Amino acid sequence: MRFLALAGLMLVLSAAMFPVRAADDLGLTRMAMCADSWTEWQKSAPARLDKFGEDIRAKFVPHGNDAYILPKTNLSVAGFRVLEVYPESVGMGVGFSLTVDAGFERARKAMEKAFGRPLEHCETGDGMRNCELEIGPQRTFTLMAEDDPKSHRTLIGCYYFYEK
Repeated sequence: MRFLALAGLMLVLSAAMFPVRAADDLGLTRMAMCADSWTEWQKSAPARLDKFGEDIRAKFVPHGNDAYILPKTNLSVAGFRVLEVYPESVGMGVGFSLTVDAGFERARKAMEKAFGRPLEHCETGDGMRNCELEIGPQRTFTLMAEDDPKSHRTLIGCYYFYEK
């Protein structure tokens, strides 16, 4: 009997010693990868949009007057830690995006695996790298980062349309 108690205690202690990667946040993942759209929810599912908004407010805090919000705890998308969330924009486009702790190539490979196809319309210029993938009408996935191999910050997100 003592052996079982000691074995149980050892199991608990060993679990505490090794960090466990949290599962990806499904809501953030679906929104960032264009599976869901808050602009569509505004028209067709306002209760769903309200629930998503409550979830965002519970998991994130504002960062002053900046356009992004910061996670209260460790969250991940595509296996990458989420650093910031832009709930209403992707650069000059209206949509949903977030910054993850990953270099451009690692993030690109993970996204291509998740979508099951290569990203398209890839460009490098003005110190930036980006790729896009049209998912459907008014839904384009975008991946963007500094053109610096040392950078470990990549923006991923879904834009619905560009502001003019």
